Amino acid sequence: MKRLIAAIAAGTLAASAAFAGGETPSNPDAEVYFVNLKDGDTVSSPVTIVFGLRGMGIAPAGAEWDMTGHHHLVMNRAPFGEGEAGDAELSEPIPADENHKHFGGGQTETTMELPAGENTLQLVLGDWSHVPHSDPIMSEVITITVE
Repeated sequence: MKRLIAAIAAGTLAASAAFAGGETPSNPDAEVYFVNLKDGDTVSSPVTIVFGLRGMGIAPAGAEWDMTGHHHLVMNRAPFGEGEAGDAELSEPIPADENHKHFGGGQTETTMELPAGENTLQLVLGDWSHVPHSDPIMSEVITITVE
């Protein structure tokens, strides 16, 4: 009986973690990634960053189409959904500030100035209203060095 209760509790926790984002459904097999950068790369500024997406489509902010979203670049902060903000930020609109860049026009790349030294980058797919999907689509955090 204890094993059954533990298995039910584990399943409930796994289900709630899978749906920690907003209300818009996503393809659970979708992924976002950096096309032209990898962890440990050394680059010069300005840096061109190309965003990749598999398993879903790109749509501009405001376009409420099934299985679509648009890119957000998270820079030089704790991994999205972790740290002080935790799970709460997975169900709220992604902020727009120096650490969170929105690409609500459906852009799939950007060229930007980054400070010299180590910079962390992460991609987060947001729905039509800038909220992560119910099963959040996020890249791993990579660290690049800007010379």
